[in-house]
Amino acid sequence: MKEITITAKDAGQRLDKYLRKYMPAAGSGFLYKMLRKKNITWNGKKAEGNELLQSGDVIRIFFSDETFAKMCGETGTAEGQDTGDKKNASVQMTGKSNRQQKALEAFQKWKQIEIVYEDEDLLFVNKPSGMLCQGDERDGLSLNDWILGYCMQNQETTKDLMQVSVCNRLDRNTSGLVLCGKTYAGSRFLSDQIKAHGFRKLYRALVEGEVFGVGALRGYWSKDATKNIVRITSKPVNRQDPVVETNYRALRYLAEEKKTLLEVELITGKSHQIRAHMASIGHPLAGDLKYGGHPFRGSRTQYLHAYAVRFPVVEGMFARLSGKCFSCEVDWLKEM
Repeated sequence: MKEITITAKDAGQRLDKYLRKYMPAAGSGFLYKMLRKKNITWNGKKAEGNELLQSGDVIRIFFSDETFAKMCGETGTAEGQDTGDKKNASVQMTGKSNRQQKALEAFQKWKQIEIVYEDEDLLFVNKPSGMLCQGDERDGLSLNDWILGYCMQNQETTKDLMQVSVCNRLDRNTSGLVLCGKTYAGSRFLSDQIKAHGFRKLYRALVEGEVFGVGALRGYWSKDATKNIVRITSKPVNRQDPVVETNYRALRYLAEEKKTLLEVELITGKSHQIRAHMASIGHPLAGDLKYGGHPFRGSRTQYLHAYAVRFPVVEGMFARLSGKCFSCEVDWLKEM
């Protein structure tokens, strides 16, 4: 029997969702069957799976060690209890899942990624250009894999690792600040902030031509999924096209190269928004061939960097972030 005590980090999520993360190799049908048969109990009683977990709740799993290890996607055996506390957890796996092996490979490949901020719930990193935020078997290694590998190297427990994930995504060739949750509470906090447009997102962009002063762009966003290209128009192409807003401020004009360095703020946040919005006013990003730009200094990818995030006033568990701004340097800007 395995016993799990829910901590504040995991409180607030549904029991069935927690179990699916805890035992990723177990199908939903199998888990619901185990709940019905009381092979998995919640606070000593039968559960439906839709219960919201609270700190101090106890989940008991009445599986053999072999079945438990298999459901967790591990190749070894598991012994002892997992209290949910990484200092006291005693579940030890002798083998590594495919996800863990991939994570360690990613960590070895990108050892020099800059950590901008870290605490027990959150990890903010400076993603290099050319790296996916999230990938699959076809796409290869990603920042998601790297973060998991980083946490494994820092001896986070196996069950804490199931929560690790990026919360805001950048295009493969856009560099800069990516916010990641290391726990359920951390991921939920960041996701809530993103949905509520709670924090300010600032970028550095190098665009073609001369741009003056400040500007506020507004338009309708539509995407051609087959070509993976976005259009921003003054009128909607389809009824459901969302409105997007982008603000910019000219920082410096590079007269010799006929380029302008901008500070860009995303008011909304849609795929390729900055790239498409700047192209729509005749100032595509340098190197951004997809949106009408031209190669620049040998590069055929966009000169765009997620420079900073400023948090609003925050109360409660994450008050430590209240009003704080996190930023990371722009590598290509050092050359100008």
